[in-house]
Amino acid sequence: MRRTLPITLGVVMVVVGAVWTFQGLGYVKGSPMTGVEVWAVVGPIVAGLGVALAYLGVRGSQG
Repeated sequence: MRRTLPITLGVVMVVVGAVWTFQGLGYVKGSPMTGVEVWAVVGPIVAGLGVALAYLGVRGSQG
């Protein structure tokens, strides 16, 4: 459980960050977030943190 939780949360953060980025850039329509620049900035930050969290989860499982 200790290993899978950070990996799973990291992957979810990457997906959510990608969706937010595409909404902020206007590629995903049908949301109040569409075309709002703040989401084009927040999305990659969340995705990057998700990559880091997943990496730490994978790295921790090897030791």
